[in-house]
Amino acid sequence: MAQTIAPPAAGAAPAPLPLKTIAPWALFVGVLMLVLLYFVGAEQGATSLLSGTDVHEWVHDGRHLLGFPCH
Repeated sequence: MAQTIAPPAAGAAPAPLPLKTIAPWALFVGVLMLVLLYFVGAEQGATSLLSGTDVHEWVHDGRHLLGFPCH
C-alpha cells in the first residue's frame, strides 16, 4: 500500500494573523498565567486571598516542581 503526499500548491502559504486579532488573546493568556503563578507561588502566605489550606494542598506539588518553598 503506497501512500503519496501531494506537493503544496503554489501560493498556498498561510496568511499572517494581524496583531489586532492576537493581542486580546495574548493579554488574556498572560493575565491567566500570572494568576496561576500567584496561586502556585504566593497563595497561603502574607498575601493570601483565600483562607484555609485548600489552595495550598491543590498546588503543593506544583510549588515543589517550580522551586517555590512552602514548608
